[in-house]
Amino acid sequence: MFKTTRSLVLREVRYKEADRILTVLTEDMGKMTVKARGALRKGSKIAAATQFLVFSELTMLERNGFWTVSEGSTIEEFKGLRGDITALSLASYFAECIEALSDEGNPDPLLLQLILNCLFALSNDMYSQTHIKTAFEMRLMSLAGYEPNLMSCCVCGSSEPELPRFSPRNGVICCRECNNAQIQANYELCPSSLQALRYIVYAPARKMLSFKIDDDALSRASKATEAYLLTQTERKFSTLDYWRQIK
Repeated sequence: MFKTTRSLVLREVRYKEADRILTVLTEDMGKMTVKARGALRKGSKIAAATQFLVFSELTMLERNGFWTVSEGSTIEEFKGLRGDITALSLASYFAECIEALSDEGNPDPLLLQLILNCLFALSNDMYSQTHIKTAFEMRLMSLAGYEPNLMSCCVCGSSEPELPRFSPRNGVICCRECNNAQIQANYELCPSSLQALRYIVYAPARKMLSFKIDDDALSRASKATEAYLLTQTERKFSTLDYWRQIK
């Protein structure tokens, strides 16, 4: 059976002398593992379309439960990432996060749209890397079933918490005076950073990155979103560690 779908390469592993084993996020088949036979050979017609972080239209053949790429054409190569090691390392972190939080064979077009939008912004230097990373992390967690409650203090119910704090463990906000050992709201926000986080969660996908924020508020928001992702996934990301080292 042949199937043509648009997909983003999240990971590639060299196999034998000239093949690639790919993890791809497809538009209508979810996350998949596919083989790109001969992709590393000189003159291969599928070489460009099966590269890491390339968005392509792939035609694949299924046989005995395994998929093999037979044809491919690139849609977007995100060329701005290739000459910037810092941007590429952050993009790699995005891919690792998506791979960790997506399900095999379960289509999720919103996840694909999220990473494509963020890769495009990163490739074209539309916002600071911290700005894009903050938005990616919070939106990803919301789409993956971990949407935090950012609308009011979890204790007193105030919609504008006084000296707001965020709890990565519980996914809630509270006033500084309402915080306690059970809530564990250890990350200090400010009104601007809280407003930005709310915008990221609820804004239309195409406008998700279009928020204005000063450096101090962005720093607070960024620390909170990173802690939230790491706490809820209960894992480390080697690509994040590398980005931190070189940024």
